[in-house]
Amino acid sequence: MRYYFIVGEPSGDLHASKVINKIKKRDPNAKFRFWGGDKMCEVAGKNAMVKHIDQTSFMGFKDVVRNLKTILGQISLCKKDMLHFAPDVVVLVDYAGFNLKMAKFAKSKGLKTFYYIAPKVWAWREGRVKAIKKYVDELFVIFPFEVNYFKSKGIKAHYFGNPITDAINNGIKKTPPKEAFFASHGLDMAKPTVALVAGSRRGEIRDNLNFMVKVANRYPQYQFVITAVPWISGDYYNRYINGSIGNVFTVVNETYSAIYHADAAIVTSGTATLETAYLNTPEFVCYYTAAITSLIGRMLIKIKYASLVNIILGREAIRELLHKHMTVDNACAELDAIMPNGSKRETVLNDYVILREMIGEGEVSGKVAEKMIELAK
Repeated sequence: MRYYFIVGEPSGDLHASKVINKIKKRDPNAKFRFWGGDKMCEVAGKNAMVKHIDQTSFMGFKDVVRNLKTILGQISLCKKDMLHFAPDVVVLVDYAGFNLKMAKFAKSKGLKTFYYIAPKVWAWREGRVKAIKKYVDELFVIFPFEVNYFKSKGIKAHYFGNPITDAINNGIKKTPPKEAFFASHGLDMAKPTVALVAGSRRGEIRDNLNFMVKVANRYPQYQFVITAVPWISGDYYNRYINGSIGNVFTVVNETYSAIYHADAAIVTSGTATLETAYLNTPEFVCYYTAAITSLIGRMLIKIKYASLVNIILGREAIRELLHKHMTVDNACAELDAIMPNGSKRETVLNDYVILREMIGEGEVSGKVAEKMIELAK
């Protein structure tokens, strides 16, 4: 079987790589072509990659408009490359703005189309449900409530759990002991440690990291660890942390280890909030976007919360400091509350237990791969 995967973001790269790896074990003759990142290269081979996610990941309305010519060129390239590869099935992973266009194209060419990690249409742009129903043959979702949501729209959805459970379980196995991790990065075992999870895209880092550093400057007795991603240069991070008082460190490509060994975390919204919860590190959210993006978001988004932790639990289990509420004073008060001996720490940890029970655990990528092979045939 020939599989054409399209991924546009780091989390999709990770989860797609797990599925590809499981497909290869069950179908050694499988052939792959993909848009993705380093994780997918590791399992499918760099020669199978069309474009890397560092060239395709655009955040927010302004970024999309600014790079519209590039995006249109990538859409054209993807169509041509897909037809040349002639896959048995196209597997779209998250990345809705691009991937729904590819679903329409694939369907028009008679190609079987699977969608893994469904667009969050229950949060915003519900009109996309029509495109999913029309152009997607099989839908795979990662949140339990999505099954009934899509059923109410006349769409059958497959749910096998959330893939971050696989990624985190594997990541924890590879995580060095705290003493070794701290020693390798020049961190002080005696100091309280806070992870700064500022996102994996330049736009998120630009909008949020400088603020996080301002919070760090209030705590000279703490050390703060930025969870940097390898596809963004150290110079890019440095432009936002040069104003620190010397208690901010950068760790590259060791996000799970940094969060796992931290006492608390400050996180931008997104998958990282759920990952931090599974790693059992108390957190709160700080998230800012450009004014136009924020305005559009307020007009379109239908849900009450920004973080996946709160969306799944249906209440504010972790504090969300968004836009005008994102002040240094508010952030410091929240950090004090979730650090060891803080007033909210135990409550947050207890909510994490409930969250993990709701999501479930266990070999999600393998189950998804097995179903994809069955349906592709």
